[in-house]
Amino acid sequence: MWREGKIEVENRTIHYWIKSFDLGSPYGIDEGRISKLMFKRDGQIIANFDRGWDIEPIDANAQAALEIFMKKYN
Repeated sequence: MWREGKIEVENRTIHYWIKSFDLGSPYGIDEGRISKLMFKRDGQIIANFDRGWDIEPIDANAQAALEIFMKKYN
């Protein structure tokens, strides 16, 4: 299922797109349910996963956002 929205992390707005499934997969983050994920902040891509990392989280703020989504969807 695709989800899109905005989240506030450490007083910064991150726009996200995420695709997750009911079951984990070898193509998911840590073989989990998230198969696609993109974070943008101020128009810049700060993390992108499409069955593998294209852009790993670029800073602590992006990493904090990833941890939130891993707990919720992975």
